[in-house]
Amino acid sequence: MDVSAQTSGSISSVSSYVIDLTSYLMLSIGLFCMLKKAEVKKAWVAFVPILRFLALGKLIKRDKDCRVYIWLTILFYVITKVLANIDYDFIMQTIAEANEPNSNVEVLNPETRLLLLSTAAALAVMLAEFIYKIRIYLGLCETFKQRRRWILLMIFVWPLVMLIWGLKKKYMPVIEKEEEGGAQLSGVEAKLIKDGLTVNIKERLAKDGLHEKRLLRDIHLSIPRGHMVLLLGGSGAGKTTFLNAVTGYEPADAQILLSGKDVYKEYETMKYDVGFVPQQDLMRGNDTVLRTLSDAASMRLPNNMTADGRKKRVQYVLEAFGLSMLQGTLVDKLSGGQRKRLSIAMEFISDPSLFILDEPDSGLDGVVARSLFEKLRMIADDGKIVVVITHTPDRVIDLFDDVIVLAKDVDRTGRLAYYGDIKEAGPFFGKQTMEQILLSINQKEEGGEGRANEFVAKYAEWLQESDRTDDGKAGVAE
Repeated sequence: MDVSAQTSGSISSVSSYVIDLTSYLMLSIGLFCMLKKAEVKKAWVAFVPILRFLALGKLIKRDKDCRVYIWLTILFYVITKVLANIDYDFIMQTIAEANEPNSNVEVLNPETRLLLLSTAAALAVMLAEFIYKIRIYLGLCETFKQRRRWILLMIFVWPLVMLIWGLKKKYMPVIEKEEEGGAQLSGVEAKLIKDGLTVNIKERLAKDGLHEKRLLRDIHLSIPRGHMVLLLGGSGAGKTTFLNAVTGYEPADAQILLSGKDVYKEYETMKYDVGFVPQQDLMRGNDTVLRTLSDAASMRLPNNMTADGRKKRVQYVLEAFGLSMLQGTLVDKLSGGQRKRLSIAMEFISDPSLFILDEPDSGLDGVVARSLFEKLRMIADDGKIVVVITHTPDRVIDLFDDVIVLAKDVDRTGRLAYYGDIKEAGPFFGKQTMEQILLSINQKEEGGEGRANEFVAKYAEWLQESDRTDDGKAGVAE
């Protein structure tokens, strides 16, 4: 009897395994073929249990339903594990003892309560799973333009239906392509300038599960050495994403050339030729100014530089930024303007060709901010490229050469609305100040005029009509 029972159990186990494997293969192959029909690039996700439902949700436009179904499946798996670990023999024995005359045994002990709660939870999750499965089946019928009576068959043999719809050519998904709502593309690339920065960004995508969101698109410009450039754009316009793409910190589908060298291909060496000063400094308050700058020198200067060479470079930068008299002062004791100068000095220590600053005047009053920007102007005049983000550009606008205006088009993608001489920006937008320009491109729900698409298109047309390569601005690539 024992041998027979064991044999029967083994056969049952093997049969269950074969059924599960067959269902898995039918469902996977069917979905794989469906995704291929829909021209989905990563159709192989059909063979990955969780990812397949994310792909299915995207295919049938029911992302939320598929995500909920995934979580319900996981929750049901956890509950079944809890049920599997319950001591049923103990519960049955407890019930038997409780039914005996004059018994003081309590039927609803912790183990029994856990069984009841887990069973109730399992039933509730099973019901919810069934409801969301029906919603998914409806989505499949809508996408493949099939009658809803297929749902009855799906309830019992869903993998088989998926296989049939996937393999047979007559079952084709009807995908309504979303229209591009963004402004026209310029069709223009920036020409390479050997003595400056050349940026040609086709697009920058970010992944959200299996979805891709376009953050930047069609940004082409060239900045000569010696120019100080304002980077202007509203919240979410892609300023930080743009800078990260330019520096190589978060590469885009782009070619970034600094002094003729490819930033992406030669990142390990080129990263020292780019100085980036964030809005919030990362300095230790209990270090002196000299120690802070010396530590920066040890990290950013070449390893083959002598100790004496490092000391001379540190002293030169201290003098250049007016910090010589403060070299023994703790960072915590510095004023806001002094801390900003030290932050800039830390990046300047390696003598970078490209200098990027994110709101260096944040928290500074007008006089101190003006002094800081005058120092940046001197750095640019020394043959560097300086790119600055500031929320109060009009008070120092006379110190800038050019302005880059980024705007969100209707697709919420960062686009280039203007790049050129500061003096030409006002007439281009029909505005007097940078603040007014910003308001014109901001979305209406942000308090702006919502004209981003208009100016992105206008700038694209302007580039197409005029070749501006003679002064380092974006031009048609040869």
